[in-house]
Amino acid sequence: MADEPSGPPLIPASGDEVAEVLAYALRHDERGKPRRGAAWEVAAAVLAEQLAAQLDRANLMVVKKPPRPPHST
Repeated sequence: MADEPSGPPLIPASGDEVAEVLAYALRHDERGKPRRGAAWEVAAAVLAEQLAAQLDRANLMVVKKPPRPPHST
């Protein structure tokens, strides 16, 4: 019998959330520094939307952790 996950349950990410994360990844390099040039902003947004739509058409589900409770001081 398979072990059940020990963490909180994962929830599906919306298409907009997937596109937002993909656009960020396209606009920044592997160190998190922004790529130079204004064309990256436009190209990243357009390409991210197309990639998110393709993932949806392929019936691929992207999941995320539920939000954390607010930090208390």
